[in-house]
Amino acid sequence: MLMLYNSDNFAVVQFDLPGDSAAVALEPTGTDPALTRGGYEIVDKFARKEIFLEGAMAESFKVGVEALIQTSPSEDELDDYIARFTQLAQNPVVLH
Repeated sequence: MLMLYNSDNFAVVQFDLPGDSAAVALEPTGTDPALTRGGYEIVDKFARKEIFLEGAMAESFKVGVEALIQTSPSEDELDDYIARFTQLAQNPVVLH
């Protein structure tokens, strides 16, 4: 777990989990056995909702953030980009 971004509006945490050992066993020889899976959890602090991005959506988020970082964005520009993904958020943030 790695906190990637934390503003007044959003928090973004990256999760990298070890890959499925059965899937690793099925990989052809010569490939990287250190497969990982995971994604990004985005918390909208004002809406009190969160979303977990994985798979293709997580990859799209990562590529977009990397491209945005190249332009030295302001906090508002980063928040605007992240807000596009939080529109899909359905899960309420609950404290235990």
